[in-house]
Amino acid sequence: MVKKLHIVSFDVPYPANYGGVIDVFYKLKALHSLGIEIYFHVFEYGRGEQKELNKYCKEVFYYPRNSFIKSFLSVDPFIVKTRANDDLIKNINKYDFPILFEGLHTTIPIQLEKLNGQKTYVRAHNIEHNFYKGLAKSESNVFKRNFFKQEAEKLKRYEKILSNVNGVFTISPNEQKYFRKKYGVRCEYIPAFHDTEIHTNLEVKGNFILYHGNVSVSENVKAALFLIDTYKDSNYQLVIASSYVNDELAIEIVKHKNIRFHSLQGEDDLNRLFENAHINVLPTFQNTGIKLKLLNTLYQGKFVIANDFMVDDTGLESLCEKANTKEEFLTKTKELLDKTFDPKIVETRKKILQNFSPIESAKKIINIIFN
Repeated sequence: MVKKLHIVSFDVPYPANYGGVIDVFYKLKALHSLGIEIYFHVFEYGRGEQKELNKYCKEVFYYPRNSFIKSFLSVDPFIVKTRANDDLIKNINKYDFPILFEGLHTTIPIQLEKLNGQKTYVRAHNIEHNFYKGLAKSESNVFKRNFFKQEAEKLKRYEKILSNVNGVFTISPNEQKYFRKKYGVRCEYIPAFHDTEIHTNLEVKGNFILYHGNVSVSENVKAALFLIDTYKDSNYQLVIASSYVNDELAIEIVKHKNIRFHSLQGEDDLNRLFENAHINVLPTFQNTGIKLKLLNTLYQGKFVIANDFMVDDTGLESLCEKANTKEEFLTKTKELLDKTFDPKIVETRKKILQNFSPIESAKKIINIIFN
C-alpha cells in the first residue's frame, strides 16, 4: 500500500538557496524517492509557484500569508499568526493522512484543534525563542530589536504546543537534548537534509574569499560586517553574496576596493562562486540549529573557516578550520591561500558526510510516522 503524507512548509523550498528551505526541499526529494506520496502545502510570499515541486509531490497547494499588521497585534507569534489559513485546514482534512509541519511556523491548525485526528509531527528547525533572542542581540534597529524580543517571548509560550503532537524531529544533537528533556521520547534527532553530491571543482584554484547568506536576516548582516572589518585593510579579495540587497552592508562594502557584493540570481550562480572561491568564511554569532549553509559549503566549496558557534556539536568540526577572532581569521586565510585543495580532502569529507545521508534520515522519518 502506498504511504501518503501531508507536509506543510513555511516557504516555497525551491530554489533551495537558504538554510531552512534546503532542509525542506531535499526532504521532499528523499521521501519521494522512497515511494512516499506527498501532499504538499506551502506558503508563498515572494518566491513564486515552482513547477519543480510537482516532480516530488502528488499535489501542491499554495497559500498566501496573512496581513502583517494584524499579526503584529496577536498573542500568537508573528511567524505562526501570518500562516493561519482556513483553506489549509480544509485541504488537510480532505485526506486522512499523517501531517508533518515544517517548523512551529505552520502549526496553527494544531493550536486551533481543527484537525480530524490525524497523526501530527513537527520538524523543529530551531529552538525558535533562542533564535529570536539571538536576532534581537544582532539587531541595531530599535523597532526590530523590540519586535524580536517580543517574538521570542511569544514563541517560548507557544512552544508548549509540542506536547500535543505525536513526534518532534530535531535538527542537531544539541537541540535534541533540549527537546528530549522537555517533551520526552517523542523527540528524535533527524540530521539536516541537503544535496548529497560533492560538486567541488578541483581543476580551478580559487582566487577569493566567499561569504554567502541571506542578508535580510540580522544575524547574517552582523557576520558580514564582522568579515568586512576583518578583511578591509588586507590584500585579500572578499565577496559577500546574497539574493537580498542590504543597505547597511552596501554602504560599508563600497568603502573598500578589495570587497564586493555579488547579487545571487539563482542556485547555479552560487555554485559558480563556490567553484571560484578558494576559501569560504562562515562565522555566526548564534549556536542554534545546524547551519545548512555549512553543509552546503562542504559539498560545494573548497576550504572552510568557521567559528565555534558554526561548527561545535555538529560532527563537522574536523572538516573546517577554526577561527573566532579577526586575527585568527586572517592567520587561517594566509595559511590556506598557500595550500592546494586536493582530492584527499574531498574523500575525507565524503566519509564524514555519510552520517548526514538524506536517504537514511528519510527512512527514519518513515519508520516513525508509519510504524
